[in-house]
Amino acid sequence: MKYSLKRKLLHLFFPTRCPICGAYIGAMERFCHECEAKLHTYNGRFEIEGALSFTAAYEYDSEISPAIFLMKNGIDGNASYALGCALADRLRSENVTADIIVPVPMYRRDTIKRGFNQAALIAKETGRALGIPVELHALSKKRPTYTQKTLGKDERAVNLTGAFSANSAAVKGRNVLLIDDICTTGSTLREITDVLKENGAASVRCACCCKTISR
Repeated sequence: MKYSLKRKLLHLFFPTRCPICGAYIGAMERFCHECEAKLHTYNGRFEIEGALSFTAAYEYDSEISPAIFLMKNGIDGNASYALGCALADRLRSENVTADIIVPVPMYRRDTIKRGFNQAALIAKETGRALGIPVELHALSKKRPTYTQKTLGKDERAVNLTGAFSANSAAVKGRNVLLIDDICTTGSTLREITDVLKENGAASVRCACCCKTISR
C-alpha cells in the first residue's frame, strides 16, 4: 500500500493533528499553517569534526519544542512525520546524499522503557522521503550515559567515550547519514562519527531536526 494512501486511510479513523498545537490538519500536512509560520529555519553554520557536513531543519526554540516533547513521550504520531519530512526537504535542498541512514541509538534498557527510539522514528520518515535505506542495527549503545544537557563540555566528551559500537559489516565502504533529533554541542555526533569511520564507513554526514542556538 502506498504510504500516502495509508496515511489518508488512517486519517479517516484517527484524524491528523498538528504536533505543536493539536489542531486538526490534512492527512499529508505536517503542521497547521499558524504553527508552521512561527517556526525558525536553521541557517547557521556548524561543523562536526570528521563529518563531511551538518544539516538541521529548525532552530530549537519554544516554537518547535512541543513537537519534540510529544514525539519523545509517544503522545502524537504526527511529530516524527512532520520533523522527518522537514529534515528530508532540507537535506534535498543541500544535495546531501548517502548510501544508508543510521539513527543515533539508545541504550537497550532505555529503548525498552520508552518503547521506541525517537531518532529511529525520524530516520525512517527521512529515509522514506529521500529513498535511502535505514539501517537500524548499524549502531548500538553499549552502556548507559548521563543526560548530556546536565554536563559541562569536557564532561560530555568523557561521558560518551566508548559508549557506542558499530556493525562493520553494515557500514564498511558506505556513505552514512547519521540522524538525531536535537543537536546541542555535537558531542554525541562527533563520538559516533569517529566510531563509524573506525569501522570502515567511507564518509559520514550528520543531520538533526533541530539545532540549539546561543542567543
